[in-house]
Amino acid sequence: MRDKTQTNSAAPGDRLILAGAIVFFVGAVATLVTVAPLLLGTRPFPAYMFGLSMLMGVGFLVAGAGVLRSAAAGRRQARGTAR
Repeated sequence: MRDKTQTNSAAPGDRLILAGAIVFFVGAVATLVTVAPLLLGTRPFPAYMFGLSMLMGVGFLVAGAGVLRSAAAGRRQARGTAR
């Protein structure tokens, strides 16, 4: 049986960090798969490489927002316990 007191124990930014990491990883893998033939010289530079780098950037920003949200929650919690 699952302990229901632990359901919301995660930091507020944990889901954002996970989502950002997944998006960044997908963009990184897609970029590597695209770049490999370019390095071998078998294909010209595709126009969608800019979109793949943007995907990695969005993932990085979402993960960064999660880190900032977790840090803010930690400061609020520390401020609340200090009083």
